[in-house]
Amino acid sequence: MSLFLLLLSVFSLLSSSLSQPSPPSAILIDCGTSSSSIIDGRRWQSDENFVSTGTPKNVSDQVLDQTLFTVRSFPLITGRKFCYVMTVSRGWKYMIRTTYFYGGVNGKDTPPPVFDQIVDGTLWGIVNTTADYTDGLASYYEGVFMAQGKSLSVCIASNSYTTSDPFISALELVRLDATLYNSTDFTTVGLSLVARHAFGYSGPIIRFPDDDFDRFWEPYSLNSTVPNNRKLDVSGFWNLPPSRIFNTDLRATQVQPLEFTWPPMPLIKSTYYIALYFAHDSDSLSDGSRVLDVSVNGIQYYKELSVTPAGAVIFTSRWPLEGLTTLTLSPRSGSNLAPLVNGGEMFELIPLGGKTLVRDVTALNEIKNSFLNAPADWSGDPCFPKNYSWSGVSCSEGPRIRIITLNLTNMGVSGSLAPEVAKLTALSSIWLGNNSLTGSIPDFSPLKLLASLHLEDNRFTGNIPPSLGAVPHLRELFLQNNNLTGQIPSNLLQRPGLELRTSGNPFLTQPPS
Repeated sequence: MSLFLLLLSVFSLLSSSLSQPSPPSAILIDCGTSSSSIIDGRRWQSDENFVSTGTPKNVSDQVLDQTLFTVRSFPLITGRKFCYVMTVSRGWKYMIRTTYFYGGVNGKDTPPPVFDQIVDGTLWGIVNTTADYTDGLASYYEGVFMAQGKSLSVCIASNSYTTSDPFISALELVRLDATLYNSTDFTTVGLSLVARHAFGYSGPIIRFPDDDFDRFWEPYSLNSTVPNNRKLDVSGFWNLPPSRIFNTDLRATQVQPLEFTWPPMPLIKSTYYIALYFAHDSDSLSDGSRVLDVSVNGIQYYKELSVTPAGAVIFTSRWPLEGLTTLTLSPRSGSNLAPLVNGGEMFELIPLGGKTLVRDVTALNEIKNSFLNAPADWSGDPCFPKNYSWSGVSCSEGPRIRIITLNLTNMGVSGSLAPEVAKLTALSSIWLGNNSLTGSIPDFSPLKLLASLHLEDNRFTGNIPPSLGAVPHLRELFLQNNNLTGQIPSNLLQRPGLELRTSGNPFLTQPPS
């Protein structure tokens, strides 16, 4: 591996002190509950304003954490996603944490389902809570993604091997400081947490208020470690870790290499972001120096790191890994203090999925709002991930993703058809037959590619718009069995190559001959 291909850097601590911790700018959603509550001084909201489908359920198991009392359960429909949609600030990074506690909601004899979770149009990963649930534990997943628009969606989706209804217990969205993880290009990737540990620590998870952004720092202690148990005065760290993680460390017992496995589980073959945090025990300053080399699986990660009371973080934005990972901290010649490390974070890089053209998404949402009972999965990105596009929607290929067909035939849709349908200018066919749509027929003349328009067996009223005659490629116009009135436009009756069906509209008349 060539080091110049790695985005590896070291940053000294800044001298400025951190401000006193305050609750992060966050949306905290207690899924399945009908009312808001204050938990540990923070307000958790009901999920009713963020999701339009699913069934609230109470878990049957006894739990202590209030956010685990309820879940929202979603129907087992392979290839369909069900999304929470939150208003966000475009261009900001957000930590997303999803929490799952099965609690037997699908039946005590039914094992927890395994399913997908999605952020906007990106497949984030697979949710598998089986092992944790067997141990009586909740499972959480954490990622960092940039808001690409004014809303951000987090979706639950049944994949081909989901065997019972998927669910979610809690959803948290925390806006991050601009400096955090800013070596990562969030326009192309997201980060999915693999491990975040306070080394040498053996207590409960460190989180807010110790961590300004409520990140979870789990304990990681080995029998061979010597915790220093001193509160170090550290501030201004890259990625802003909580100072509490520097109370303890992993260190060698002598001036010799410190080698340990981290994370404690094997990794899938992928590319990872790694950050390691160091701070010198100030009581040992007079004893000498602590200079070390760091390697990952025997490959040099950083050379001649000088650990001082000010501290340092070394990180790489892209490092390929697979299987178990071994970290080795080796003292340099002349260093007379044992190597140590205080904390570490590792994320898998998740390539971002595609994104449907914004104006098409806006138009589809207007159509959704005009329906009284839009399809349950009409939320999130309409086209992505590709195997989770909206019901009745098909999309183009290529660099600009457009909506090219709309087929909601026989889906029991009621309400009206919003005029914004004419803004879906890549549409070649619209099939809305055999529903309960009312109101007037919109102006379709901007749809220059439209070849097939099926509105039959609905309850449309008013005149047939003469502008339909201006749709250049229209070959099928099915309007039978509605409540249309007035005269059939002569430019449609006289148009060669157009199959026009208007029967079943008792108040529709032919133009005078």
